[in-house]
Amino acid sequence: MNRRDFLQYGLASLAAATLPVPAFGFPDRPIKLIVPFSPGGATDVVGRLWAERMKAKFGTVVVENKGGGGGVIGATEVARSTPNGETLLFGNTSTQVIIPAIAEKPPYDPVKDFQAVYIMAISPTSIVVHESVPARTLKELIDYAKANPTKLSYGSAGAGTITNLAGELFKQLIGVPGITHVPYKGAAPGVTDLAAGHIPMMTPNVGGPLLQLHRTGKVRILAVASRKRLQAAPDIPTAIEAGLPSMVAENFNGLFAPSGVPKAIIDQLANETRAAMADPQVQETIVKSGFEPVLDSGSEAGQREVVSELARWAPIIKATGFKVQ
Repeated sequence: MNRRDFLQYGLASLAAATLPVPAFGFPDRPIKLIVPFSPGGATDVVGRLWAERMKAKFGTVVVENKGGGGGVIGATEVARSTPNGETLLFGNTSTQVIIPAIAEKPPYDPVKDFQAVYIMAISPTSIVVHESVPARTLKELIDYAKANPTKLSYGSAGAGTITNLAGELFKQLIGVPGITHVPYKGAAPGVTDLAAGHIPMMTPNVGGPLLQLHRTGKVRILAVASRKRLQAAPDIPTAIEAGLPSMVAENFNGLFAPSGVPKAIIDQLANETRAAMADPQVQETIVKSGFEPVLDSGSEAGQREVVSELARWAPIIKATGFKVQ
């Protein structure tokens, strides 16, 4: 070991030794945060931000991406894990609302098998096209789809995700059922294919990489499926403004624990997350990534959000005849 390596090792050891000791003797081991989607996607960005901020409070936080099944694989693993607070899910509307609502035999109950900790951010889905698609507004896309009812396809972050449901809702609202769904294992590979022209359209959550592609002209975000315009992109209209008043498909992103984790641990995780969210730098990072930060959530508020969204989406799912493909 040379002198530089020795010094780096010594500094790292000193930093580890001076980390705050968490209350309640928690955690006994490194916290494992499961992000049930591929690296680089919208949920992954915020999940890793949380993990980085929590290292000073809880020591090592390991992020594991376990994509597949629209998030069901990673979420199921957390639901079945030991309820000690050391295995957590960075879940979203897909894992906590959509999958349980559409599955014939859901692998978990989002209310009984999970305890919300904190909803950190809201990320709307969007309607995005490749630069080759002859549409510069949502109305032009709708007209093009109606004139070419079997020509378009759209990508999503996976079967059963809110991005998939957003695409199906769009098809139902404009009356063009022939638009083909192309599921991916997460948003990032789908956005890559969209930018390369392998798919003409996508309904992803809005994130920093997507906004950058939009600003460079490689893709066009025609509308965001939210109730209000994004702080990070106030020039992009909502689908409501563009003429589709029922096109609202927002994705909450937040921390969830398996049911049975002691309340003291849940409260500590929620309080530390709330403190991190009060940091203007954290808020700025979240906004630049295309999200709307949630500054005052918590366990009870998060649980109410899940219950409320389950009630809102159920009739929409029934009306669209939505099925996992």
